[in-house]
Amino acid sequence: MTTATNKSVPNTSYLAVDYSALLGRDVETLPFSLRVLAENAARHSEGGAAALDVLKRAGDAVPFRPARLLLHDMLGIPALIDIMAMRNRLEELGGNPADVDMSLPVDLVIDHSMSINHWADRFALAKNMDREFEVNRERFAFLKACEARFPRLRVIPPGGGICHQVNLEYLGQTVVPSGEQPDVLIPDSSLGTDSHTPMINALGIMGWGIGGLEAEALLFGEATPVNVPRVIGLEVTGRPSDDVTATDIALVIAEKLRAVGVVDTFVELFGRGYGALSVADRATIANMAPEYGSTMVFCPVDERTIGYLNQTGRSESATLAERYCKVQNLWVDGTDAAIEYDHVLELNLDQVGRSVSGPSRPEQRIDLSAATDRLTFEGETDRRVPVPNAEHDIGDGDVIIAAITSCTNTANPRNMVLAGLVARNAVARGLAVRPHVKTSLAPGSRVVAKYLADSGLQQSLDALGFEVAAFSCSTCNGMSGPLHPNHEEAIRANDVKGIAVLSGNRNFAGRIHPLASRNMIASPPLVVAYALMGTILKDITTEPLGTDRDGNSVMLNDLWPSAEEVTRIVETFVTPEEFRNNYAAISDVNPQWNEMEVGTGTYEWVPSTYVSFPPFVKGIRPEKTDVASLRGLRPLAILGDSITTDHISPSGIITPESEAGQFLQAKGVTQRDFNSFGTRRGCSDVVIRSTFANYRLRNEMTPGREGSWTRIEPEGEVVSVYKAIETYLERDQKLVVIGGKEYGCGSSRDTAAKAPWLAGIRAVIAESFERIHRSNLVNMGIAPLCFPEGVNRKTLQLDGSEVFDISFSDDLTKATLTIRRKNGRTETTPLDLRLYNDGERATFAEGGLLPRAFRGFLAGAA
Repeated sequence: MTTATNKSVPNTSYLAVDYSALLGRDVETLPFSLRVLAENAARHSEGGAAALDVLKRAGDAVPFRPARLLLHDMLGIPALIDIMAMRNRLEELGGNPADVDMSLPVDLVIDHSMSINHWADRFALAKNMDREFEVNRERFAFLKACEARFPRLRVIPPGGGICHQVNLEYLGQTVVPSGEQPDVLIPDSSLGTDSHTPMINALGIMGWGIGGLEAEALLFGEATPVNVPRVIGLEVTGRPSDDVTATDIALVIAEKLRAVGVVDTFVELFGRGYGALSVADRATIANMAPEYGSTMVFCPVDERTIGYLNQTGRSESATLAERYCKVQNLWVDGTDAAIEYDHVLELNLDQVGRSVSGPSRPEQRIDLSAATDRLTFEGETDRRVPVPNAEHDIGDGDVIIAAITSCTNTANPRNMVLAGLVARNAVARGLAVRPHVKTSLAPGSRVVAKYLADSGLQQSLDALGFEVAAFSCSTCNGMSGPLHPNHEEAIRANDVKGIAVLSGNRNFAGRIHPLASRNMIASPPLVVAYALMGTILKDITTEPLGTDRDGNSVMLNDLWPSAEEVTRIVETFVTPEEFRNNYAAISDVNPQWNEMEVGTGTYEWVPSTYVSFPPFVKGIRPEKTDVASLRGLRPLAILGDSITTDHISPSGIITPESEAGQFLQAKGVTQRDFNSFGTRRGCSDVVIRSTFANYRLRNEMTPGREGSWTRIEPEGEVVSVYKAIETYLERDQKLVVIGGKEYGCGSSRDTAAKAPWLAGIRAVIAESFERIHRSNLVNMGIAPLCFPEGVNRKTLQLDGSEVFDISFSDDLTKATLTIRRKNGRTETTPLDLRLYNDGERATFAEGGLLPRAFRGFLAGAA
């Protein structure tokens, strides 16, 4: 067998792993994404043998180690809590706590904590940042304590930007020196604890979202097994028209790829039209990979890539990337006819028009002209109701939130400049935002705020209420904050069916705001336009947004700028100096962070409703126990298709009537300081109370009811999900959840597996799983099981009164379900145990990742 050797990178002092020599001329048939995977596999396997498994393209598992990890605070904190707790636990049993450390560089960006409590106010940003720190000080102190104890951890403080935009504009280098061999250059790669990590694919950087537990395994020095995927080639042809944005293109792709089905695949862009897409456009497209269902959307390196690195102040990286990629068969120069994709789809940019998406799924793309018909509820009219203590009213179909938010779009200068120019033109004509609309602007980096201010466009955005309110995910992450109290009162009292419009990537039911009956994804300029129109009951393409000072109707096209004007502003004000200056000072953007002092000794676990010692670490046994069949399981919930992680473990605001809200009140926390489910994921008492706590959940065990409800069996009593969990825990009754297709889709979060584990759920049986959630279940020791083809909860006529037994084969490749019905009848059906490789089977056999890793540390200390 040929062994991987090194070769020189021309005009540098670096070497490169000659993975192409292992593969021979067949390397030219591989998509670029698989070439990067093969290079990585060559470095992390004996003699580079795993690179040949990539070449075979038979679905074999190959080892993958990223160059670095990317975390954000909501998912990073639970992972760091686990690691810190394992240090303490190891020390208790006589081990060296320092053995639990980080084996590769980690960047954690605090970007998910900010809630839009203040808006349409020139001091909104300062007020929101003060409030963010006031509420989250315990969390931030823990993160700073971790940074002081783990040398490879770098924390970017609150106010620094959104992790994926920071990754794209600053952290990503396309090519980097190897951490193991500094004289060897390797492709940059970044896995991250957020499903939108594929945004970095725009720079030719391999990366995708992983669960927090999978991230912990990588931190412990392991490689993550990757089954060589099918690669879908998305052939780009044509050029978009001047009124089309990258958002419109991404929504078309979401519709197209969801219709085909691309789960667990790599999607790779290629074709004559590929060069027409800027890196910023590619980033908008790649960001939404999880919305398409794919693992990533790879954008191979070309002249555009190098140009973007130079534009954003990374000229040294640009030079290395070009030289390395050209010598490593990773450079795109025209269309490579030798590449063999598993399937090819066409994306004709000439045929893309302006679009939005809604009311509750990103792939529900709608031509802009059809938005009113498609997003209007049956029987909905222009009913208006008075707003208390105000001179205006509110009604069904009104836009109640208009948010320019999310790295998906704010990392795209053309989109942001378009929004600013639409605002400028609207202000010039005398238009104003409707008074019932909550407006906000939350860029993903401070560079955006700088070029909007320098170009004068921010002044117009300010005039419409789009003052900068945050540098964070905010509304896109469900942190939209409250509406005006008078508006909330009117909406609640009259059951007003309002809508949230945002430039994000997720619009799931109940995610953006509890009072929004539907959510619409739109490009930044269309967010401004809908804020002006104030309703979706009117067609924004044919009806006026308002009237000017002379009483003339103003149409959307009247406000839309020319492509030439957008280009001129981008080329003038988006400069390398701005990126270099911004990121040189990124660690000092928050004075309150800099003023915090933390110790460096053994971490002291003080009573907290934010950070608590996790039960799943406290309960780890030093010795392994055999995997046992699961007997006598009761269903906690029977659910339909597309159950998201928001349903399983919500991220948004905590209400006083919720179980989590009642717990916090009992601990002396006032409603003002509840914060969100996401920010309290480090507290197990809140996590368990978040289990299926979504206000829009529909559990088939309680038909006709929406929210966190289920039945306790065998009594048949309808109670809150948490009340049932409490009852079953007292009985030591283990549980199962039954689901439909795409179970666990949506945002990556390990609490969507940790919350069920705390609740006593030991198996989930569904028709199919989302990739990251399935991985998280495995890593928590919860069995992910799929019904055989043609069998589901409906064909089995499950109603929740059943008791289930699940037996596993000795090699953990198969399972059998026995259903014991209330009438005494028993039946069995085979199940597909979704453990994809020997590594996952070993993890499941140990009871999950944390027990397996801990026993490894303990064995090393013996």
